[in-house]
Parts: sequence; C-alpha cells; structure tokens
Amino acid sequence: MSEVELYPGRVSPLGLGTIPHADILKYTGLELLQRIIDGKYPAPPISFQLSFALTEVSEGRAVFRGVPNERHLNPLGGVHGGWAATLLDSALACAVQTLLERGEAYTTAEFKVNLTRPITPRTGEVVCEGKVVHKGRTLAVSEATLRDAAGKLLAFGTETCSIFPAANLAAR
Repeated sequence: MSEVELYPGRVSPLGLGTIPHADILKYTGLELLQRIIDGKYPAPPISFQLSFALTEVSEGRAVFRGVPNERHLNPLGGVHGGWAATLLDSALACAVQTLLERGEAYTTAEFKVNLTRPITPRTGEVVCEGKVVHKGRTLAVSEATLRDAAGKLLAFGTETCSIFPAANLAAR
C-alpha cells in the first residue's frame, strides 16, 4: 500500500482500507482507533472521498478534522449537508467505539443533525468532536459538534448506537 493524502497536510501512510476482521476481535475499540491514528491501519476509504480524518481519541471521545472542498458542493454552491452529517456520524459513532471492549461491535441505529451555519470551501479546516453521553450494555448515545477554526458552531448532532458481539459481524 502507498501513502495517500486525505486532505492538505493529512496523510495516511498505509493508504486506504479497513480493519482486518480478526483484529476487531483482538483489540478494544479505543485500541483499534488509536492504531488508525498511529498509522498501523490504513485510513478508511471514506476519509479520502470526503477529505476528513480521525485525529484524536480518548475514552468516550473522538475528534475528526476535515476540509470541505469543491467536490462536496451541492447544486447551489454550498457544501452539501450530507458532508457535515457524515463527519458528525463518524465522530458520534467513533466516540462510542472508544468504549467498546474486545469482542464488541456497534452500528448506528439513529442519528439527528442540525445544520446551524453554511459551509463552503472557504470555511477551511473544521473540527468535529464527539462525546458519549450514555453507554449501556446494548445501546449508547453520543453528541457531537462541528466547528470552524474560529470556534463557530456549524452543526451539531446526536446518535444512538446498537452494541452487539463482534462475532456477529458478517465476514468481509
């Protein structure tokens, strides 16, 4: 695999890919995400397509950074709301993943997004921070904000994730 630039200044040294299924059973959710940040796993393909990357994780918290560009425009010239929603979904879900034990997996069951300001390619780098509000045995709830470099709120959201045994993941 070869190095891939996700957006200006952010590179995935191993290119693009997904986490090997056996490793999902071997590591905690936090360990898996830290391995992506550390370059031990490639960045997921969506990071390249949408110009964002996971940059920080800790227990119950995940931070993504991204740069909107012309590839993300809607017909009216603004960045499509789906770009912000995908960035929020990533931070919301990965915040939950940081609390998963070995052998646990998750999927998004529901999420809601509020878009509070327009985003354009001139917005520049944005930061999306997700935090877990509640984690139970089978459900977790998280919240996230998307802000520009000046700290202005661009969007926010909440998410519910279903938690289940990783052994139930379909073989890829």
